Amino acid sequence: MDQKSPKNYLVESILVTIFCCLPFGIAGIVFASQVNSKFAVGDFEGALSASKSAKKWMTWGLILSILYYVIIYFLIFGLLGITLLSVGNN
Repeated sequence: MDQKSPKNYLVESILVTIFCCLPFGIAGIVFASQVNSKFAVGDFEGALSASKSAKKWMTWGLILSILYYVIIYFLIFGLLGITLLSVGNN
């Protein structure tokens, strides 16, 4: 039976590590690096599990980073707006 290697999400995990969330990206890289080696020795289930874990860590890192930046921008522009409104009223 010829099985295709599961996606390893290495590139995506590296990008999440660099641009988004370091701890989650590193976890994604660790699992992503296991996919090809497990598949090469015939452990398809292990490769599939590592692929799913890499995707999970990469996705959560991306989601948490987006939420973080949205909250920060709302706080910055919200506080700036409140400050400008209070200065304008004086």
